[in-house]
Amino acid sequence: MYVLPDLPYPVDALAPFISADTMRTHHGKHHKTYVDKTNDLAPKAGLAGRPLEDVVREAHRKGDKPLFNNAAQAWNHAFFWRSMRPAGGKGPSGDLEAAIESAFGGLDELRDAFVAEGAGHFGSGWAWLVTGSDGLKVISTHDADDTLIKDGIYPLIVCDVWEHAYYLDHKNDRKRFLERWFDNLADWDFAAEQLAAAGSRGEGFRYPPPVDDASKAAAVKGKDKSGERRAGA
Repeated sequence: MYVLPDLPYPVDALAPFISADTMRTHHGKHHKTYVDKTNDLAPKAGLAGRPLEDVVREAHRKGDKPLFNNAAQAWNHAFFWRSMRPAGGKGPSGDLEAAIESAFGGLDELRDAFVAEGAGHFGSGWAWLVTGSDGLKVISTHDADDTLIKDGIYPLIVCDVWEHAYYLDHKNDRKRFLERWFDNLADWDFAAEQLAAAGSRGEGFRYPPPVDDASKAAAVKGKDKSGERRAGA
């Protein structure tokens, strides 16, 4: 079965840009629901025990929309948590900084393109920075659509632009949310690791592998009664 991955930081670590209230709802309810539904649907499709990346691709290939929507959303959200870190981290450097300069002219220009893409996306979806044969570019995908089913591109970082990602904190001002997210929360170290993996220099992000029930029970022992990771756990 697939597990709901722990957040890589305390639930309140992204405040004031994303509140603990939003994170509890977004991670503990929205993301958990996608994982639970994937666990229900994957065995019926004969895909139980496969890496989640395979489940997403196979569900898309077979036209199994319920499974694709839930498995892809489970994957997208896990990638989204990794795309963020508490405010105060450093900006792009090294190969990533050079790639941004080459593709956009600089970080400010990337910011403009990223915010415009996400704010202009009609309806629910995701704003991505990706790399491919043509270098870096900004794209958006709709609903559960993701980069796993797109040939020739590799994700570096993503921001969730579904309303549940920002409405409690920013109401309907998606553009302001994206600006604050880009300026304060984007994890450029993670993006650099993804860029290196795209060039076969390291392993890129993968969803936690499926586990049996006993393994999951053991993992849960590391959490407190609220379901949040204890400091130092």
